[in-house]
Amino acid sequence: MMTSNASPTVRETTKRLSADAWWILIARILRSAAYGALATVLSIHLERIGLEALEVGAVLTSALVGSLAANIIWSLTADRFGRRRTVVVMALVMAVSGFIFAITNEVWLLVITAFAGTISATASEVGPFQSIDQAILPQVVSPAHRTWAFSIYNMAAYIAAAIGSLLAGFAGSSMLPGILGDGLQIVFVAYGLAGVANALLFGILSPAVELSRVDGASRYLGLDRSKAVVFKLSALFAIDAFAGGLVVQSVVAYWFHLRWDLDLMSLGSVFFAVNLVAGLSMLLAPVLAERIGLLNTMVWTHIPSNIMLMMVPLAPNVEIAIALFVGRMLVSQMDVPARQSYMMAIVDPAERVPAAGITNVARAAASAISPVISTAAFASASLGLPFVVAGAIKIGYDLIIWQTFRNVRPKEEIERLERRRANKR
Repeated sequence: MMTSNASPTVRETTKRLSADAWWILIARILRSAAYGALATVLSIHLERIGLEALEVGAVLTSALVGSLAANIIWSLTADRFGRRRTVVVMALVMAVSGFIFAITNEVWLLVITAFAGTISATASEVGPFQSIDQAILPQVVSPAHRTWAFSIYNMAAYIAAAIGSLLAGFAGSSMLPGILGDGLQIVFVAYGLAGVANALLFGILSPAVELSRVDGASRYLGLDRSKAVVFKLSALFAIDAFAGGLVVQSVVAYWFHLRWDLDLMSLGSVFFAVNLVAGLSMLLAPVLAERIGLLNTMVWTHIPSNIMLMMVPLAPNVEIAIALFVGRMLVSQMDVPARQSYMMAIVDPAERVPAAGITNVARAAASAISPVISTAAFASASLGLPFVVAGAIKIGYDLIIWQTFRNVRPKEEIERLERRRANKR
């Protein structure tokens, strides 16, 4: 692939995206709209059909554990089974799980479906979708455009999630009478349809998205030359994910409902704003990365956001609490494309799927028990505790990852630094 010394732009990057990249982007947009809608109403829907706070936490945790299991299985087998077939299968599972949630109020069936399906409690990716997408994108763009491609990919997802959150608020409000039950079941039906659409889109991807050659040992073990780096990143990402799991969107929506008695229409509007600003902030990530590097972008945008997170439960009124949370999301998600691009740059290209899968497994495992901890805190009237603990742990993670990897730079950053030094001579 051709590279250029000139700094790329979002417009130039979109022009260079292949047909496969566009299909992946469209599939991600549809999934994210469904995730945003589901995460906004999931906890409240479960409460409405009679579940207690700890039962709500059990369903959310089951969903996260199921995501963990799917990531473990598919990160080690996706390249052997086929990337396209993997995501088609999981998209169909997503469809079935959405339809089951729409028609049942049995706790045991909800827990099993949340585990076996790809129910999202977080408004973000679940299952192997993201791991495979992360591996494919660097194959279809040049290194110079990689961070921009991840930024566009994540920006589109957050904006779609914002729209999904807003529509979910309408579905659950008195403005839209329930077509099924209390009106929220339609959100789960739409979630299932998004899974069907994803299966169709993944089915038309070209053979170019598959890994061209993998050694037999690597196919089964997943990692070889990148093992040490991936294990270090996995451990650190797990710390961050455990803290993030304490304040996933469904938990925060539940908190606003309990603390400030916000209805679904208000929650939909709040999370529309939250996901919109988070999505738009993605365009700043490659600009910052160009100037200060990917790792610095990850760390130094994260710390201010976590300070604001800790302040949310201290707000004297709902308006300030919302402003703090929106402000937090304005800067907190810039680390996402930077983190994905950084990891794909420093691992061996042949090991990108297992690298993404293993780090995502670590994140899913660490965050799996977090929602039930948060809902237990809510049940004991400790409403602000998850926000404070999450913010403190995340700041610790930021400092540790910077200290650990501050001397590990992607090849293009080293080349860019050398060019700048040469120009100063």
